[in-house]
Amino acid sequence: MRLLTRTILREIITSAMLGAILFTFILFLRGSRILFEFLVRNSGTPSSVAYLFALVIPRALPFTIPLGVLVGTLITLSRMSSDGEITALRAAGVPGRRVVPAIFLFGFLAMTLAAASSLWLTPWSIRESYRVENQMLARQLTADIQPRVFEEQFPNTILYVSDITSGQVSKLRRIFMADITPQAERKPGTADRGDSPRVTLATEAMALPDVAHNRIQLQLRNGTSYETDKDNNYHISGAPTGDQVLEAQKRQDQHNSKPATEIDTIPLFREAYRRTDIDADQRLEDRIELQQRFAMPIACVLLALAGVPLGITRRRGGKSAAVVLTVVLAFIYYMGLVSCVSMARQGTMRPEIGMWVPDFAFAVFAIVMIARLEIPGDHDWIGAITGFFTRVVKSVTKAPERGARALDRLQPRGFALLPQVIDTYVLSSFLFYFVLLVISFVLIFHVFEFFSLLSDILKNHPAMNRVLSYHLFLTPRLIYEFTPIGVLAAVLVAFGVLSKHNEITAFKACGVSAYRLAVPVLIAGFFLSGSLFAFDHYWVPEADRRQDALRAEIKGKHPQTYLRPDRQWIYGKNGDRVFYYKYFDPAERVMSDVNVYEIDSEYFRLKRHIAATRAKWDSSLNAWVFQNGWSRDMDPKCPACPPKAFETFAGGIHMFPELEETPDYFVHEVKQSHQMNFQELEEYIADLQHSGFDTIPLQVQLNKKFSVPLFALIMAMVSLPFAFVAGNRGAMAGVGISLGIAISYWSIGQLFEQIGNLNQLPPTVAAWSPDVIFSLAGLYFLARMRT
Repeated sequence: MRLLTRTILREIITSAMLGAILFTFILFLRGSRILFEFLVRNSGTPSSVAYLFALVIPRALPFTIPLGVLVGTLITLSRMSSDGEITALRAAGVPGRRVVPAIFLFGFLAMTLAAASSLWLTPWSIRESYRVENQMLARQLTADIQPRVFEEQFPNTILYVSDITSGQVSKLRRIFMADITPQAERKPGTADRGDSPRVTLATEAMALPDVAHNRIQLQLRNGTSYETDKDNNYHISGAPTGDQVLEAQKRQDQHNSKPATEIDTIPLFREAYRRTDIDADQRLEDRIELQQRFAMPIACVLLALAGVPLGITRRRGGKSAAVVLTVVLAFIYYMGLVSCVSMARQGTMRPEIGMWVPDFAFAVFAIVMIARLEIPGDHDWIGAITGFFTRVVKSVTKAPERGARALDRLQPRGFALLPQVIDTYVLSSFLFYFVLLVISFVLIFHVFEFFSLLSDILKNHPAMNRVLSYHLFLTPRLIYEFTPIGVLAAVLVAFGVLSKHNEITAFKACGVSAYRLAVPVLIAGFFLSGSLFAFDHYWVPEADRRQDALRAEIKGKHPQTYLRPDRQWIYGKNGDRVFYYKYFDPAERVMSDVNVYEIDSEYFRLKRHIAATRAKWDSSLNAWVFQNGWSRDMDPKCPACPPKAFETFAGGIHMFPELEETPDYFVHEVKQSHQMNFQELEEYIADLQHSGFDTIPLQVQLNKKFSVPLFALIMAMVSLPFAFVAGNRGAMAGVGISLGIAISYWSIGQLFEQIGNLNQLPPTVAAWSPDVIFSLAGLYFLARMRT
C-alpha cells in the first residue's frame, strides 16, 4: 500500500467513523425510552437491556454508514485541498485522480460492512429484539400496577390500589377490587349472581408475582366482599386473611414483527419472486425491501466516488463547505430513493428499477466528473459548485459582523452592551455550525422515519401528501429535541476550528481570555433556552397533535379520540365514592346500569351502595335522577351485620343530592403530555387527580417542560471547557467529545425520567436532576479551565 493511500485512509477513517457514530446516535435517541423503562422496572437484567441496546444499532447502520463515508471523503479531501496538498501533488506531476483508488478501497470496505448489516444483521436483530422484548414484557406483572389508578389489565377484574410499596414482594394498601365476569363465563354455583359486580375491599395485601403461570397471588388482610343476587339480596362476607388470584392477560403491547423486514435475505428472495400464494401488496413490499437491502450498501462506494470531485477543488472551501455538501448530497440521494419508493408503490416503476435509480444517477455523476477532473481548459463546474457553497457559508458567517459594525457606528461611547467584534466573530461560527448540525440531524431522522414506516405505507396506501404532512408536523418536535445536542456539537466544532487555526492562541496573546470568548456562546445558549420554552409552549404541542393523528392514519389506525366518556370506573371528587356504569352519553347526560359505592374512610368498608338501570342529570334540579333501582346502607364497623337500611325505587325515581359530581366530571380528555403546553398540562393533571387516575408520569413531564429547554444553556456551559481542551486536534476531536457528552446527557435524562415515572423519585427531582448534574459538572470544568 502506497504512502498516499495510507495517509488518506488514516485520515478518512477517523472522520467517517465519527460521522457514522454521530448519525447512528441521532437515530437511536427516540427509540431508547422503552429500553430504559425495562431497566428501571426490573423486568430485565442490566445485561439483557444492554443486549437490547446493541440490537438497535444494526437497523440504523445501512443508513448511517454511507453518510459516514461521504462525511469522511468530503472532509478529508476538502482539508487536503484547502491546505494546498492537492495543489502540491499536481505540481509534483501526480494527478488529482490518484486519490480515487484510496477512496474506492475505503468505500468498498464500508460497503462490505453495510451489506453485512443490511442483508444479515438487520433482519436478525429485528427478530431477536422482538423476542427479548416480549420476554421482558411477560415479566412485568406487579410492576405494571400503579397506585391511584383503576387497573384494567386483568381479565374481568378491576383493581384500584391507594398506595404501593415496591420490592420483590409488593405491599398494597387500601385495595378496591371488582369482579365483572359476564354471566356466561362465571363458574358453576355463581350463575344466579346479579348484574352488579362482586366488590372486594381490603386494607392491605401482599402481591406475589407468579411469572410461570402469568398471574399474581394476592394475600388480602381484613378483606370484605359484597355481592347481590338476582332478587337484589345482599351477601357480605369477610375474613382477617384471604387469597385472591389475578390472572394476567396476554400482553397486547407485545411487539409483532413485520414480515418483510424480519425475514432473512434468501427466504425473502423466494417469497418475493418464487412464491405464488401471497397477495400482490405483500409481494410488492417484499420486492421493495429486497432491492433496498442491496441498493443501500452500494451507496457507500458511489457516494465516496461522488465526493472526490466535490472535495478536490481549486476553491478554498474547507470543512465548512464539506459539511454543507454532505447535507445536500445526502438529502438528494435519500429524497431520490423516497421518490422512487413512492413510484414503485403506485405501480409506475418496477422495484427492480426504482430502488437503483439514485445509485445509477450518482454513479454517472461520479464517473463523468472524475473523468473531466483533469481536462485542460475545461470549465470548473465542481469549483463553481463548491465556490457557491463557500460564498453561502461566508455570507452567513459575515452577516453578524456587518450588523455589528453598523450597530457599532450607532453605539454611544462607553456603552458596551451591544455585540463587539469578538462576539460577532465567535457567534457567526457557532450559529453557522449550530444551524447546519440541527438541519443535518432533522433530515437524516426524516429519512430513517420514512423507511421505518415504509411497510405501513405499502400496506395501508395513504396519500403521499398525508405522508409529507406527517413529516412536516414532525419537524418542530425534532428541532426541539435536537437543539441541545446541536448546541453541544456546534460549540465544540466552532472552537475546535478556531484552535486548529491557532486563533485561540492569538486571542490570548492579545489579552482576550477564554472566559471572554465564552461569553457570546453562553448568551446565545440562554436565548436559545428561552426560545425553546416558547417554541414548546406555542407551536410544538399543536404540531404533535397533528403528527400523531397523521401517523395513526399512516399505520392504518383511527386517529385517537381525545374525549373519553367510556371510562367506566371513576373516583368521586371527595375520594370516598366510586362510580361504575356500563355506558355514559355525554350529549344526553345519561348513565346506564350505574352503581355508586360509598366507602368509609376509617374502616375502608362500604357504607352505602346505590344501583339503578339509568341515571339522568336534571339541570333544573342540579342533581342526578336515578330510575328503577335501589340503595342499601351498611354498618362499616360490623360487616357481618345485616344492612341498616334498604330502599327500593323499582319502576320509580330517586334523587341523591349529596352526589355533587356533574356530567362534565365524567368526561375526560386523554392526551399525551407532549400534546399540551405546561398550562394545559397543569389543568389536565388536576382534573385527573380528582378522578383517581395516576398522574405521576404526567407530573414528571410537567417539570420537564421547564428543565429540558434549559439544557441548551447547560450544554453550552458543559461543552466550552472541552472545546478548549481539544486544542490543536481540531473540529473532529470536538465531534468525538460532543458524542460522548451527548450519550451521557441522553442516558441520564432517560434514566431519571423512568425512575420518576415509577414514583421512585419525586417528579421534580426526577425532571431536574440531569440539569443539576450537568450544571455542576459544567461549573466545575469552567472553574478549572486554563484561560
